[in-house]
Amino acid sequence: MKKLIIFDLDGTLLNTIADLAAATNQALSYYGYPEHTEDAYRFFVGNGINKLFERALPEKERNESNILKIRSRFIPYYNEHNADLSRPYPGITTVIEQLQNAGKLLAVASNKYQEATTKLVHLYFPQIRFAKILGQRENIPPKPDPQILFEILNDTGTEKENTLYVGDSCVDMQTGINAGVATCGASWGFRPRKELEDYQPEFIADSAEDLLRYLDLPAK
Repeated sequence: MKKLIIFDLDGTLLNTIADLAAATNQALSYYGYPEHTEDAYRFFVGNGINKLFERALPEKERNESNILKIRSRFIPYYNEHNADLSRPYPGITTVIEQLQNAGKLLAVASNKYQEATTKLVHLYFPQIRFAKILGQRENIPPKPDPQILFEILNDTGTEKENTLYVGDSCVDMQTGINAGVATCGASWGFRPRKELEDYQPEFIADSAEDLLRYLDLPAK
């Protein structure tokens, strides 16, 4: 029986793609670079915002200087607008409430920068007592490096075998593999189900309620 459930944020708990796309597009436009469709951003995100900007820039413009320029425009805009269109996925709020009521430890491990991660989790899930809410921080490698999961395991005093990591992308599946914990793919997120299947997670949930069934908890 899993004691600790760690969730990815973007594409798993929250559908944030519209706000991420809008914030990146306004920065690209400011510097005269072409914008992208919202759907394209589903494949740009997942490895932190600097990698997002690298993927969004034209191939010949992908250098550290340009990435930092886009970042300088993105962050103030996104800090103000990151909750304009972002919303929890259907059923996810009820499911994590039920997990909490069942005595599970809950945590968030995201590649979104820490300030935005903390803000959005507290905004959309104020009733949930997360044991840890971790985003990307300076000098901490982003997922799929497992350090963020190890930090949560250490701080909650939880063994790997009592932990489940839930995410929507290959980055998340590889993070779980690297950390040596069981993984659950969230097929409702940004990436195709096939991408999750390729990493052979312990389980793939097609709805938030599937997660309860996997954990042998009653779905309401």
